[in-house]
Amino acid sequence: MNICIYETSSEMARQAASAAARAISQAITERGEARILLSTGESQIETLGFLAKEQVSWDKVTMFHLDEYIGLPESHKASFRKYLKERFLEVVHPGKAYLVSGEGNVKENIAALTASLREAPVDVALVGIGENGHVAFNDPPADFDTKEAYMVVNLADRCKQQQVNEGWFGSQEEVPAQAITMTVPQIMASRTILSIVPGVRKSEAVYKTLSAKAVTSQIPATVLKTHPDWHLFLDRESAGQMVPAI
Repeated sequence: MNICIYETSSEMARQAASAAARAISQAITERGEARILLSTGESQIETLGFLAKEQVSWDKVTMFHLDEYIGLPESHKASFRKYLKERFLEVVHPGKAYLVSGEGNVKENIAALTASLREAPVDVALVGIGENGHVAFNDPPADFDTKEAYMVVNLADRCKQQQVNEGWFGSQEEVPAQAITMTVPQIMASRTILSIVPGVRKSEAVYKTLSAKAVTSQIPATVLKTHPDWHLFLDRESAGQMVPAI
C-alpha cells in the first residue's frame, strides 16, 4: 500500500495521472500493449483530464470501465459511456474500448464484455472509493466471492444520494434502481490499482477504509489494502480524518 497526500485536488490528480501514465507505458514496453480500467464520477474528472494529456502510445491501449446504470440512455448526462467518450475516448483515441451498456439485453451485454475483458489481465486500474466505501457500484455488503466479472446490483440509498450530491440527478428518485458493476474479485485481479479519492465528502470513507483492522464487506474498499500494488491518492480534504489511522 502506497499513500500519497497532496495539498490540492488538482495536484493530486496531476500526480495520479502521471503515475498511471508511467504504469501504462511500462506495460506497453513489457508486453507490447496495455489494458486499462477507468472509473468515472465527479472525483475522476481532473485525473482523466491530466491523463489524456500524457505522452502515451494510446493506439496500443485497450480500455474497459467499471459500471453503468441499467436503462439509462447514453444521452443522459449521468451516463458513464457519455462521460468517457467526451472526456477520454474522443480525446486520446485508444486502440480499443469496451463500454458497459445497461440498455437492451443486459445479460448478453455482460457476456460479451466479460469475454473481451478476460482475454488478458488488466494492467492498470483507476478506481475510486465511494462515500459509503463502495468500489465501483459494489455497495455494502459487497460480494467478495462471486466468480462473475460483471453483475447487476441494486443501488443503496447512500450511493444514490452521492450521485445527487455530485449533480448527476435532481433527486434520489431519478437515480436508476440498478446498475451493472465490475465485481470486486475482477477489480482485484488488476496488476496495478490506483485509487483517486479527492474531497471532504470522501474523508469518512477514507478513514474507515484505513482504520479497519480487517477486510469487511461492510466497507468494500478495505479489500484494496490486500492488493500487492495498490496506490491511494488523496488531497488534504479527503485525508482530513485519517491521521489516527496510519
